Amino acid sequence: MLAELIERISGRDYRDFVHERVTDALGLPRVVGIPPADQDDIAELALCGEPAPPDELEAIFGVPELPVTEVTDDALLSFNRPDVRAVGVPGGGGVATAATVALFYQALLHNTEELWDPDVLADATSRVRNTFPDMLALGAPANRALASSSPATTERQPARVRPHPVARHVRHNGAGGQIAWADPESGLSFCYLTNGRDVNPIREGRRSIGISSRAAVCAS
Repeated sequence: MLAELIERISGRDYRDFVHERVTDALGLPRVVGIPPADQDDIAELALCGEPAPPDELEAIFGVPELPVTEVTDDALLSFNRPDVRAVGVPGGGGVATAATVALFYQALLHNTEELWDPDVLADATSRVRNTFPDMLALGAPANRALASSSPATTERQPARVRPHPVARHVRHNGAGGQIAWADPESGLSFCYLTNGRDVNPIREGRRSIGISSRAAVCAS
C-alpha cells in the first residue's frame, strides 16, 4: 500500500523515490530494488540447523507447533532470485550491509540532515499503536509504533530470553535473526545481519538476544 501511495502521489517508481528521498539523501547506497547487474556481491540465503522438537517448542511457547505466517522459509529463499531482489518488495525486500542499516538508525536518532519533520519522526518511532501480546515473546506486549517497536517483558519470560534494557528504544528486528536497534540515551546504533536462516526459532532467539546484549554493553 505504501509503495502504491508513493507512486500515485509522486508519479514516480517507488524504488527510485525511496532511494533519492531517503537512502541517497543520507549518503547511503541503494537498498530497495537492486538491479540484476548490481547483485554480484549479495550473499545468498540458506537454511541452517535442525527444527526445534515439538516438546521444546511447547516448553518455551506453550504450543507444540508455531503458527504459519507469511514469513515462510520458501518466501525468504525467494529473495535469492535476481528478479525478486530487483522488485524491492515493500516491507522486507531491502538489501543492505549491517553498516548501512546501523547508519540509517543513526539518522533516526539524530536526524542531522533534517530529512524528516521532527514531530513526524518522533511520532513514527515512539508512539505505540499496538500492544497486542507477542507470542514469540511469551505474551509480552508487542509495543509497535509505525516505524519501530519497543518490546516489554513478562514474568513468563526466563531471564535468558528477555531483551537487554538498552535495546528497548528504536528497533525493528527482521526475520531469520536480523537485529537492528538504536539507543537514544547513548547514541549507539547496532545491526547484525546473517544470510543463514536458522530453522530453530528457539536457538535463533537466544542467539539474537545474546548478540544484542553484548553490543548493548558498549552503551553502558
